Amino acid sequence: MIGYFVTLLATALGLLIVDLIVPGVEIANFPSAIVAAIAIGFVNAFIRPVVQLLSLPITFVTLGAFSFVVNGLLLWLAAVIVPGFKMDGILAFILAPIVLSLSSTFLNKYFAERGVGQS
Repeated sequence: MIGYFVTLLATALGLLIVDLIVPGVEIANFPSAIVAAIAIGFVNAFIRPVVQLLSLPITFVTLGAFSFVVNGLLLWLAAVIVPGFKMDGILAFILAPIVLSLSSTFLNKYFAERGVGQS
């Protein structure tokens, strides 16, 4: 159970890193980042599988490059849902999911090495 909270924290911190690095992404405060991390989790759990299945032919033809568009679309959808989280521009649409993935993966590995969230 604590592992889920650590992942949530890593995603929220990753969103704050995205806010610092990617122009066009704005997060109002840390509570907005937490709510956005929860929204991203729900979007990834319930909407991503359907969108990936529907976009499979396009993803196959583009040799996987269309998955960047799918990731940007789903992150934008989370930004639409959460007040205090805003994405503007094509650069944010493409770069934000990449930076979020890299930063949250790094933070998850960092917390795992420190033994945070393990029983």
